[in-house]
Amino acid sequence: MDGSSSHSLNLDHHAKVLAGSTSRNRYLSSRRKRGLDIVGAVGIGLFFSPVIVVVTAIMAFQKGSIFFVHERIGHRGKRFSCYKFRSMVPDADRVLEQILENDHAARAEWNKGFKLRRDPRVTLVGAFLRKTSLDELPQLLNVLKGDMSLVGPRPVVREELLRYGRGARYYLSARPGLTGLWQVSGRSDVDYRRRVAMDRAYSERADIGMDINLIARTVIVVLKLKGAY
Repeated sequence: MDGSSSHSLNLDHHAKVLAGSTSRNRYLSSRRKRGLDIVGAVGIGLFFSPVIVVVTAIMAFQKGSIFFVHERIGHRGKRFSCYKFRSMVPDADRVLEQILENDHAARAEWNKGFKLRRDPRVTLVGAFLRKTSLDELPQLLNVLKGDMSLVGPRPVVREELLRYGRGARYYLSARPGLTGLWQVSGRSDVDYRRRVAMDRAYSERADIGMDINLIARTVIVVLKLKGAY
């Protein structure tokens, strides 16, 4: 059996274990957290509704779809469709394949963190949306649907979660968040080891006070335009 298959089985095992048990941190599945998610998502949505309307109108005049929908791994291994405003060219996957095939430095950077600091696929409008984090506003729908929480681990694809190793169980124990420890601690400048440690710390220590604190800190980070690309 190759390494990839082994990692896949380990991830499936973590998901099955969590599916049949409750998290040690009961707050993660409590009514208090769900209530904060619903009230917060509705409030944020109403506050930013003029911005959402303007961005949607601008995106409607761009080539391609308004939204980017991609599969992420959620609570207890559940797959869900994660929404964002589209920030890349319509044929982004094909362009990425060409970049990684022809640029060894870009391939090494991508393999390290699944991101490119200077990503040629990002449009001018998309660069602004990413820098201001406005591209993530559609994830409020994910929060209302229950796929995500306002606060939690960064939502990742299966290939990323395979790198978490045993730390995957801490990611899987909570709903992915619109914000979280990673998002207020450097975001894209934080390496995978620290990211996994933050997911574990949140899973073990989360409470309503911590969530409110992280939401407040997120406002400051977004206003400073720090660590987003």
